[in-house]
Amino acid sequence: MNILFEDKYLLLCEKAVGENSQFSTDGVSKNLPEKLIEYRKSKGEDGYIGLVHRLDVVTGGVMLYSKDKSLTGKLSELVADKEYKKTYLAVVSGRSECECGEMKDLLFHDKQKNKTYVVSKDRRGVKPAALEYKTLQTVILPSGEMASLVEIQLLTGRTHQIRAQFGGRKMPLLGDGKYGSREKDCTCALWSYKANFKHPRTNQSVSVTSIPPSVFPWNLFDALK
Repeated sequence: MNILFEDKYLLLCEKAVGENSQFSTDGVSKNLPEKLIEYRKSKGEDGYIGLVHRLDVVTGGVMLYSKDKSLTGKLSELVADKEYKKTYLAVVSGRSECECGEMKDLLFHDKQKNKTYVVSKDRRGVKPAALEYKTLQTVILPSGEMASLVEIQLLTGRTHQIRAQFGGRKMPLLGDGKYGSREKDCTCALWSYKANFKHPRTNQSVSVTSIPPSVFPWNLFDALK
């Protein structure tokens, strides 16, 4: 495990791609909270781990957990109120016409299909979604197609939001077949890159960074070297 920050109240660590950020119920899936419980107990601590937010199984990077039951609710409020600032990196197919900008959409999440759709009209279950993006670098893939490294700030927190909004613009994340990618040589190229927030107990600023692994397609970009 890669612990990025820890004190007696909370910890931030790096979640691996394919690892469950929540307690899994199938008894099989890789489970980061249980690993953290074992980690705390190995240090002679009580082993409590409180869930504050989640990442998709296909997404890796920074995760925040509570070590103090009295603080878990406050940390959840920080996330809900967007005071816990998260920056993502993604590798998308093609390149946006604008180097930076904002995406605004109406999204509908189909729970049965576990897929989010960009829709044109408001109706029951539809929620507004917004994000800001900046293109950091564009490269040519071995296939001859373009791909871009994009930095993303979420302004709302919808299920599969980044994947759905870029996929809806014909720029699916590489390896994300659910949202239109035809790339077979990688998993969904989305990474929780940075987290910034004010510590609710100490009032100190906390900032951590997690670099994506040096594998395809992340290893194609000089901006990450």
